[in-house]
Amino acid sequence: MLHNRKFIGLLSLLTILFFSPVTYSQTAANPDTTKTQGSGKLFDDSTKTDSDYLMAIEKAGEVLQSAYNDAVFEGSTFHLFAEIDRTQNKLDLILANLKGANPNVRNQQMYRIVLEEIRQELEEQNTAINLRNKNLDKIKVRFADLRKDKALITLLKDTILRKQFKNEFLNLKKTYLSTDSLMNHNLEVLNTKNRLTVQRKIAVSSALLTVEKKLEKSGISILGREYPFLWNTNDTIAKKDISKNIKGKVAIENSVVSYYLNYSISGLITLAFFMGLLAWYISRNLKYLKNNNHYENLSLLNFKYLNSGIILPVIVIGLNIAIVSNLYAPALFIELLQLILLIALTILFKNHWSKESMRNLFLLVGLFSALCFLDLFIGISLFQRCAFILINVLGIRYGLVQLKSIKDQLYIKAFFKWASIIFISLNVLAIIFNLFGRVSLSNMLSLTAFIAITQIIALSVLLKIILEIILLQIYTTRIKRGIETIFDHESLSDNLKKPFIIVISYMWLIVIASNLNIWESLRVSFNSILTHPNTIGSITFTLENIVLFFIIIWMAHLLQKYVAYFFGEVDEENEENVNKRQHSKLLITRLVVLIGGYLLAVAASGMPLDKLSILLGALGVGVGLGLQNIVSNFVSGIILIFDKPIQIGDVIEISSQSGRVKAMGLRTTKINAPNGAEIIIPNGNLLSQNITNWTYTDNFKLVEISFEVVGDIIPENINLIVLEALNSQPLINDTRTPQIYYTAISDGNYKLLVKFWCSIYRTEETISSARQALFSNFKNKGLTFST
Repeated sequence: MLHNRKFIGLLSLLTILFFSPVTYSQTAANPDTTKTQGSGKLFDDSTKTDSDYLMAIEKAGEVLQSAYNDAVFEGSTFHLFAEIDRTQNKLDLILANLKGANPNVRNQQMYRIVLEEIRQELEEQNTAINLRNKNLDKIKVRFADLRKDKALITLLKDTILRKQFKNEFLNLKKTYLSTDSLMNHNLEVLNTKNRLTVQRKIAVSSALLTVEKKLEKSGISILGREYPFLWNTNDTIAKKDISKNIKGKVAIENSVVSYYLNYSISGLITLAFFMGLLAWYISRNLKYLKNNNHYENLSLLNFKYLNSGIILPVIVIGLNIAIVSNLYAPALFIELLQLILLIALTILFKNHWSKESMRNLFLLVGLFSALCFLDLFIGISLFQRCAFILINVLGIRYGLVQLKSIKDQLYIKAFFKWASIIFISLNVLAIIFNLFGRVSLSNMLSLTAFIAITQIIALSVLLKIILEIILLQIYTTRIKRGIETIFDHESLSDNLKKPFIIVISYMWLIVIASNLNIWESLRVSFNSILTHPNTIGSITFTLENIVLFFIIIWMAHLLQKYVAYFFGEVDEENEENVNKRQHSKLLITRLVVLIGGYLLAVAASGMPLDKLSILLGALGVGVGLGLQNIVSNFVSGIILIFDKPIQIGDVIEISSQSGRVKAMGLRTTKINAPNGAEIIIPNGNLLSQNITNWTYTDNFKLVEISFEVVGDIIPENINLIVLEALNSQPLINDTRTPQIYYTAISDGNYKLLVKFWCSIYRTEETISSARQALFSNFKNKGLTFST
């Protein structure tokens, strides 16, 4: 009885799931015969077999199992849930910090940036949850499609068939219940997560409103008079209150920094990882030079920092990058980074600077430390205002008198003049604003002044360290190739530092703007100008696309120009052991960099492909009208790079010109003539004319000397004297035996032609030394030698 009840329950469940009214058409065989819909259905069912019913049940089971598999949360969904939890933790921390009394503008700006990022994260999470809800809705549609299966509906209606396939129905029920339970559970989880994200979005909007009000109030107070004139201030604070205020501010700042570290720890770890790789890269090159007894030569390259240690230079690089990449960090964090940077620089300069310069640098560290402590932990009072004025006065004197001794020690002196002017000006303005009650603005200007001068010192050292790293790579590569000569590092450094000066100038300006709390507004303003769409005819573009286009092209040309330096190539003209294979790789690398750069620039410009095709068509017309030679030379340059009939370092003759190949470009090839002239030949001419390449296989050339010997001697002895003289010359290739020919022989008079192999780069020198050796050897034998 109980078994029958379970079976009846199963039938009821499946009937609800699958059964729905179905309209059956009449048979096509008897269209004129009027039959009921029921009789037509029975006629159709009578044609089905047990195999058809089993297949229908199996199909339904497969659909249910597939739905179960698709309803299971994948790893990406659990990753989404983890992201939701992390976002909640960040939001809880920032909401807790917002409750504290914290008027610091930098911290409020950090809160705003982080809240904007959290809101964006919540939007993305909400979109991802809705997408998964839609997927579950699509799975439900599969259940509804099962109701269209006529064989399955017939099974549910026919009592005999139900009993016949009882076991199959029980398995189908089990699959259905598990799938239905899983889908209901997952829907509930997704709805809960969706509800939480909506609630958090409301909390973020409320927090953003609070932060905006605080920033607006701070901006108004900065531009207005916050406190009485200094001479009207008479507040006195008890020592206990001062101690209590310091403890309270320390707690607040620690809380803010702890949150920020938790928020940005991944970026800091990534930076530390890359700085570790840089330290390993530098130490590997230094170790190679030490092992090969070339480490002391670094002083000849004007090294100041890398030859004194690796850790401090890498720390200086990392701190500079950390400061620029954390513009919205809390005040304590950024000022602590600046202070650590100053201390690292002081240690780095210890063995290189004069005592006077070091004393002045110590004074700068002391003033900056006192300024940070007053700004972070001492409340605004008569004491703090007077202390700030004292520091500003010392800063002005420092800029006028003592800063010159530091300037003389730095690598970049031009920018230091402007930094000194800004430093003194900001200190003067800070004193004026402090006297007239605009204390927050005064404090901000004071900190910016000291950070400006600190950053210009740090960035000057950063540039010098980067140049030393590049020179170290060049020198190490040359030593590995067996080239021990010291190259012209000064002119090379002058060429390399130009693009880096642009980068460090940009870094310095954004740090100054960030500390003046105007960087965000400047960034938004520039972004709105750059992203504003402009239309000319049917073409729509933005200034951002144009700027990005030219920046990418500039960087591509810069990279292809300097990439050779990292392989030890510094345009040594008289270098005998030129690595032709490496030069060929460099040419291909330059070509790839240029083509890739131009393609990337076009993609970044956002130019539609249809407009680009029009441009290419116009370019094709230009080629047909007047650019044939340019395109011919360009294509010829590519052929020369890959076909390699000539390579850099080869000695060639073409028409009436001869010389050594100095450089190969995509349009022209430069040849150094023996008289010092530089011959520029279009690549098209190189392919269209006969070229004699003296160094295609090797760098040796067969040369000859004609001379006459007079005296009492036989040819066999003459041969011995000639071979002895030639074998004593190190410039002659001893792997190939010299050839001796007699052009005329008479009694006591011999005319000879001697041929031997030597380096083509030192032909004249070799012939001269060979003649001298032959003359000395024959003279020692009492014979007359003439040539």
